[in-house]
Amino acid sequence: MRVAVLFSGGKDSTYALYWALKKGLEVRYLVTMHSESEESYMYHVPNVHLTELQARAIGIPIVKGFTKGEKEREVEDLKRVLEGLKIDGIVAGALASQYQKERVERIAEELGIKLFAPFWKADPEEYMRTLILEDFDIVIVGVSAYGLDEKWLGRKIDEKALEELKVLNEKYKVHIAGEGGEFETFVRDAPFFKAKIVFDETEKIWDAYTGSGVLIVKRAHLEPKR
Repeated sequence: MRVAVLFSGGKDSTYALYWALKKGLEVRYLVTMHSESEESYMYHVPNVHLTELQARAIGIPIVKGFTKGEKEREVEDLKRVLEGLKIDGIVAGALASQYQKERVERIAEELGIKLFAPFWKADPEEYMRTLILEDFDIVIVGVSAYGLDEKWLGRKIDEKALEELKVLNEKYKVHIAGEGGEFETFVRDAPFFKAKIVFDETEKIWDAYTGSGVLIVKRAHLEPKR
């Protein structure tokens, strides 16, 4: 089956891609939507410009779509990108966002293709631990929740980070996998990457008033894996 993977460069879309490859699906394209709005209801924004570098590391062609990020219209923008591709299905890394899943389901139905959402309603702690055990190199590039401060920007998700996220979940109801928009991630390496991504220059932008911030990657390069 020929599929496209909705790809943001974060942990969920990257793991969904890994699932598709292991299942033997023919992944024809990675599809990335570039939103002009940082408040997009549908799409990941921080460092989405680096998805092209990730596609090179993975070895799968990337198709880029563009949207102003206006609610509901951004869904139609994705549909226009997908309807131009020769595919039988789409793969999404949705975990808990009913809003996103329903809209991707609607697109798939209207285009007459199949939707795969392999980790829908997965247990957050078990899911995150699996990513760590599978040796995904995941870094936090955006935070927007009480309990997550500037120190989390640029931090790798490992067992220690996971334990701290569990505590924040108990204290402040922070979703352990960040599915409420609490944090955004970027994958620098994964078992199926042919090369790893190295950050050369980054900048932290922190808004003390809102208690939110992003790690902007200004320069990065690919490095061969040993």
